[in-house]
Amino acid sequence: MTSPASTLTAVVMLFLLSYCFSIPVSYSESEESDLMENDRRFAEKYLNTLYSSSSNPTGILRSKSPKSVENKLKQMQSFFGLEVTGKLDEDTLDIMKQPRCGVPDIGEYNFFPRKLKWPRYNITYRILNYTPDLPHADVDRALKKALKVWSDVTPLIFTRLRAGTADIMISFGKKEHGDFYPFDGPNGLLAHAFPPGEKLGGDTHFDDDEFFTTDYKGYNLFIVAAHEFGHALGLDHSRDPGSLMYPVYTYVEPRSFILPDDDVQGIQELYGPGTSDPHRKHPKTPERCDPQLTLDAITELRGEKFIFKDRFFWRLHPQMVEAELTLIKSFWPELPNKIDAAYEYSQKDLIYIFKGKKFWALNGYNILEDYPKKLHEIGFPKTLKSIDAAVHNRATGKTLFFTEDKYWSFDEEKMSLDKGYPRLIADDFPGIGEKVDAAYQRNGYIYFINGILQFEYSIWSKKVTRVMATNSILLC
Repeated sequence: MTSPASTLTAVVMLFLLSYCFSIPVSYSESEESDLMENDRRFAEKYLNTLYSSSSNPTGILRSKSPKSVENKLKQMQSFFGLEVTGKLDEDTLDIMKQPRCGVPDIGEYNFFPRKLKWPRYNITYRILNYTPDLPHADVDRALKKALKVWSDVTPLIFTRLRAGTADIMISFGKKEHGDFYPFDGPNGLLAHAFPPGEKLGGDTHFDDDEFFTTDYKGYNLFIVAAHEFGHALGLDHSRDPGSLMYPVYTYVEPRSFILPDDDVQGIQELYGPGTSDPHRKHPKTPERCDPQLTLDAITELRGEKFIFKDRFFWRLHPQMVEAELTLIKSFWPELPNKIDAAYEYSQKDLIYIFKGKKFWALNGYNILEDYPKKLHEIGFPKTLKSIDAAVHNRATGKTLFFTEDKYWSFDEEKMSLDKGYPRLIADDFPGIGEKVDAAYQRNGYIYFINGILQFEYSIWSKKVTRVMATNSILLC
């Protein structure tokens, strides 16, 4: 759950951003040859800025001890759920290079016995200047909507001031912009905010070297602002990758945004619940080994297994010990938040994603032109509302599509449905039930997901050979 921040945050930020000394990082000879000099320097600056101890920041930052460097790397890896090695590996560097909030991920808040929050429910804000990227009205709407995210679930009331000093002073600036916490140019650190308090307390600053937008291009101002206002109200970063307060930026469609449950719990711990929450349910991040786990879709992508659940998917590489949870929008911002089915057609290096009556063809991170297309364009009846599951059978070259209690066979070469379909699932795949939630193929078997059960079905003997829990696909 998101944890409350304290007055120490401002002190931590002052030390961290004022004393960005270079620190040595130790590598093996093979790592030395793989890592570019600018990557090493980037990692050093990242650790100095976001992962230095607040108990003795200047001393730690000046330290030449390899152990202290290793400890920082371990802290960062642990926070993001990476393998904790204390070494600067590729996965760690990839996370470091993602655009994010400029507030540090660590803080030692136990020095203060009280939670830091505004002592009143009526909070004022003022917009001091504007980004040239957007019309003023768009900025006003994005910031107002970002504050409403928090007032929807608390008793907080936000009032805009046009003059004077407000609790939350909002501004756009570049590099050194007047608070001793300089921004770093395009990408990297997008914004930062101060926790509740006097003077700088609550103030929220956006890096005007970024390109702010109202859609998925550039950085969506609403999403960035909603995160920063969480800090301005007293919240720290969350380790939950589905949380708004997760430090790494991920696009979410503003029109369909609902504050995740993790953030609701955090802000209500500070201010209590409101009385007019417009949303009955707030999305929760799925747990990998939940015995009641169900899945939406499964596909492979160039050897990796992608396992979709709600707005997330797990990435599972054959050499990975544990699956990595990622938001769909972090890979493909143009795709829906939740999908129905997916499959890989490796002969063309494509994966197909289905949602409702539409489907997309993707080559890696790129969506092909002329997509999305409609299901009826490849022969499905116009009355078909959605696909429940899909799997490409490499042995036959056919793709099987499942919906309700029926399935179709699709010829990839001819790009058309085979004659004689749909057929009943129960007739041709006895033992797997009458519906399929997700499916994938491996080593001569098709694995059908039906609720919390996974059925291993032999392509050759045409019978179920094993029944397992659905979460076993995630090594549970």
